[in-house]
Amino acid sequence: MPTHTLQDWFATPLGQYLLEKEQAYLDDVTPDVFGFHALQVGMPDVDLLRASRIAHRMRVAPTDRPDLYAKSHELPLATQSVDLVVLPHVLEFAAGPHEILREVDRVMMPEGRLVIVGFNPWSLWGLRSSVGFGRDEYPWNGRFVSLLRVKDWLALLGFDVNAGRLVGYAPPFKSESVRRRFAFMEPAGDRWWAVGGAVYMLQAIKRVRGMRLLTPAWVEQKDAREKALAAAKRHSVSHLKVVK
Repeated sequence: MPTHTLQDWFATPLGQYLLEKEQAYLDDVTPDVFGFHALQVGMPDVDLLRASRIAHRMRVAPTDRPDLYAKSHELPLATQSVDLVVLPHVLEFAAGPHEILREVDRVMMPEGRLVIVGFNPWSLWGLRSSVGFGRDEYPWNGRFVSLLRVKDWLALLGFDVNAGRLVGYAPPFKSESVRRRFAFMEPAGDRWWAVGGAVYMLQAIKRVRGMRLLTPAWVEQKDAREKALAAAKRHSVSHLKVVK
């Protein structure tokens, strides 16, 4: 049965296979990000921010049932207002993926965290997408963006990639029973073929050049006293005479 949306595909057994791995990764990393506002762009039917400790969490999408209806490249949010952004499978189905990243960069706070989830073209799943069979169905109709290209786009925007992982090494068989026969590929692929996972999950930090982190006045005064004390000690040592 053809899948008309990405959400439809993620409801299939094959989609659930990947979604469980993606959700497990996000459940592990999002609690470590703190702030006031978290944003999930795309896949509004799935709460990928469920483990986040950030109180105000919002799902944005142009269709389905999001918290906020908006296009990914035109977010109706204030500049530098979001602490955490999750982009699940948005770039590979967008006409202008770099435009989306620029818009995400605009709304993110300095030192904010970005997590990108995308299909890996250098995998068995990417091969399945490129051969042309079922190219009118999700997710094979997407333009899978390579990990290196995403890293280049992030670098141009001033992001530092600080962590990531690839998951899903079993071939994309629709039959769950057949896919189970290839379960041995999961640990083997993670160890011996790390670049071949079906999905990559990339973490990045927004850096702002020339930004100086403010510290409390008492910390600056303490540092000044310590520097003055160290200078005085060096001066006194240089004037000591060795007495025989």
